[in-house]
Amino acid sequence: MVRKLHDYFVIGLKGMAMGAADVVPGVSGGTIAFISGIYEELLSTISNVNLSLLRTLKTSGIKAAWKQLNGSFLTALFLGVFVSIVSLAKVIKHLLESQPILLWSFFFGLVLASIIYIARQITNWNFKAFLILVLGAALAFFITTLNPLVLESSSSGFLFLAGAIAICAMILPGISGSFILLLLGAYKPVLEAVNNRDFKIILTFMAGAVVGLLTFSRVLKWLFTKYKNLTLAVLTGFIIGSLNKIWPWKETLTWRTNSHGVKVPFNQQSVSPFSFDEDPQLMLAVAFSILGFVLILGMEKLAVKKQ
Repeated sequence: MVRKLHDYFVIGLKGMAMGAADVVPGVSGGTIAFISGIYEELLSTISNVNLSLLRTLKTSGIKAAWKQLNGSFLTALFLGVFVSIVSLAKVIKHLLESQPILLWSFFFGLVLASIIYIARQITNWNFKAFLILVLGAALAFFITTLNPLVLESSSSGFLFLAGAIAICAMILPGISGSFILLLLGAYKPVLEAVNNRDFKIILTFMAGAVVGLLTFSRVLKWLFTKYKNLTLAVLTGFIIGSLNKIWPWKETLTWRTNSHGVKVPFNQQSVSPFSFDEDPQLMLAVAFSILGFVLILGMEKLAVKKQ
């Protein structure tokens, strides 16, 4: 595939969208990769990082190894992800605190449209596909009901392991890597490290993420090669089940005090906007949901037109 400079610019923008999604607990960067048309190329490219790449580097030089790696694609994509996470971490954190209903509404519409998009890719709807979809939805829903760990550790070993686990979720459409970090108790230390430019914590977390990514991407690539239809069905189920986590209206059941002495929600459940204790901002919430929904449909139209 011959790409021009503007193609890599677009890939960088897709990376920025993935990074923005991964900052929000409940939204998956893998979903963005899928609907933007780069998911399978991303899996295939990451899987190319192996011993044969080192042999190519040794026998044919840097240029051949870079081509085998699809290095320009990876560089543009992960540069976009990195820029987005560093630049948007504080913005997303502020919006989660000041306008949570509108932010969640936007992502709810975005994820809802993603379900339709990915479900369309399933070519054979049979009993097995429906069963896999339902099981995937049930598993994802169960994960969204789990309580985050109170422990917030910043030890190197813990953050390395958290990075390896979270990156697996980040490249799975429907499973939020940020929410997995939240469940593990690693979300706050990682977010603070990004905001404070604590490169020791960031590099430790990234090292774990690299190990997890290189391992899990091969599993996903194999599944797409051998069982693409069923893999798409379970991913669709994951996204359906994840909707509970990003439902805009939540009732806080229990609170906890964080390390700064501030009370924050610990256990929440989804409620109807009509029984929400505060201003539900219903009209604005619907508008932002529609905006997210239309944005995904627009991306799909552009992808089809380009093809």
